[in-house]
Amino acid sequence: MSSKSASKLKREAAREARGKGSKKSTPKSSNTPVGEGAETTPDALAQALADSNNFERTATGVLTSMQMSRDIKIESYTLSFHGRVLIEDATIELNWGQRYGLLGANGSGKSTFLNSLFARDIEIPDHIDVYLLNAEAEPMEINAVDYIIGSARERVLKIEEEIEKLSMADEVDELLMEAKYEQLEGLDPSTFEAKAAAILNGLGFDKVMMAKATKDMSGGWRMRVALAKALFIKPSLLLLDEPTNHLDLEAVVWLETYLSTYNHILVVNSHSQDFLDNVCTNIMDLTVQKKLVYYGGNFSTYMRTKSENETNQMKAYEKQQEEIASIKKFISSAGTYANLVKQAKSKQKIIDKMEAAGLIEKVAMEKHITFAFQETSKLPPPIIAFNEVGFSYDGNIAHALYKKLDFGIDMDSRVAIVGKNGTGKSTLLNLITGALSPVEGSVSKYAGLKIAKYSQHSADQLPYDETPLDFVMNKYKPDYPGQEVAYWRAWLGRFGISGTHQTSEIRTLSDGLKSRVVFCTLALDRPHILLLDEPTNHLDIQSIDALADACKKWEGGVVLVSHDFRLIGQVAEELWEVKDKHVVKLDMSISEYKTTLVNESKDAIENALKIGKGL
Repeated sequence: MSSKSASKLKREAAREARGKGSKKSTPKSSNTPVGEGAETTPDALAQALADSNNFERTATGVLTSMQMSRDIKIESYTLSFHGRVLIEDATIELNWGQRYGLLGANGSGKSTFLNSLFARDIEIPDHIDVYLLNAEAEPMEINAVDYIIGSARERVLKIEEEIEKLSMADEVDELLMEAKYEQLEGLDPSTFEAKAAAILNGLGFDKVMMAKATKDMSGGWRMRVALAKALFIKPSLLLLDEPTNHLDLEAVVWLETYLSTYNHILVVNSHSQDFLDNVCTNIMDLTVQKKLVYYGGNFSTYMRTKSENETNQMKAYEKQQEEIASIKKFISSAGTYANLVKQAKSKQKIIDKMEAAGLIEKVAMEKHITFAFQETSKLPPPIIAFNEVGFSYDGNIAHALYKKLDFGIDMDSRVAIVGKNGTGKSTLLNLITGALSPVEGSVSKYAGLKIAKYSQHSADQLPYDETPLDFVMNKYKPDYPGQEVAYWRAWLGRFGISGTHQTSEIRTLSDGLKSRVVFCTLALDRPHILLLDEPTNHLDIQSIDALADACKKWEGGVVLVSHDFRLIGQVAEELWEVKDKHVVKLDMSISEYKTTLVNESKDAIENALKIGKGL
């Protein structure tokens, strides 16, 4: 028999000291309305970020799950943001041990929904701790390991304070006390450093990076620190908003494996179909009807089930409509004959019963999005040539990030650049554009070549106080003289920016819609070469597929850096790996490359599985 943990022994001793005559406090009503009795979570920074839009976000709903249940059920949930209803009269149902993929179009309210859960706009029981990952770690003097451990120690102290407060109450809530002790048992300070280092290592940190102060890290690396902290804490309800952003392909593989064992409650908003397939046990679909519809299984299962359901629903709808039309035709032709009038009344009752029971609804088809890049003039190859290129940021070739790069890019190129974070993939794109210059060798370009680049931060450069319509009109009118408003509306519409989104200030748009505005500008630039640096970070799945189709149909060249295995598989015809200061052309598909990463990372992945199971 295994020995009892120290916290469990302490718990039993405390219970015995209180005596058998102690009364349990009455749990809060499971039907408490919004805003009553909600607690904040342990993470002050994330809470502040989530609260920043509270005055523009409203939510109502009723908690109907048992107060001490580990499951969460909220009915009649409605969420609004900036006065626009995003979710209406829906049910939130999150069960312990399940991993939910949150789907929905750009601008549908996925991130706002996660923020609402984290901020406890509707009541979530006190014993369920909630953590939202949507911001990078603060720039501080301490290193990544200490940052994570410090947060964990603060959490231990907070739980101990809560236990002490509960034990001093006149009526001790035994169930809540039990839950707090269980949380404490999962936080063993003697394992903190090893556990933090193992998680950071899986996310791509070597010993040098682990020792670096977070203030000296890039935003991408600080986001990884924040992700490591979320995994380390392992809350009852973990909310992840696009967790694969800023990760390289190797780290994505590790994270997939880690999260596939997460045994509390996970809700993840992700644009990666591969990731959703490998992690999720359930799918939550935020539909165009503003409802949350649940499906068992991963993303692929969801796609099959949804398609079958919609096909069956349309068949049933058409059959019912035909039946109603037939009945109405009989009623209208019954005339005044007594026997026919009697039959007509009887048949009208059939329609009345159908309507009372609720008619089968026609399937509401999601609006199809089609990205499109303009045709451009043909240039003879190679239109970009690297000749013995070497580069270092300090100008000293002895510290080179790249050495002796020799390759060409033309208008038939469909290249995906892969490699670990920090090896220089984004730097390579900047050498192609000319934003950086070689220390050795040369980069030659065809005269008149136009390059358009999408970067991870392109959306941040948009004028937030303008509308998309005003922005594209003001920017491109000189290049497209004589075009009227309808022309610019049509261009925005090609990238799924329609209706009020065209005339809303850019600051009010979701990150995905902002990204679509950027893609619209790239198309209007009429380039010969598209450089795409992590283009999927804020796009929904439908938009990613639209981008892939547009790239395949376009006659220009494409150079892609992405952590999205599926997008690479759809677009790329060549894989170039950045490794050991060189660029090497790989003779394999992206699926074969992923298998290679899994094989190379077996030890880290096995360690991830142990951590994920809490071993």
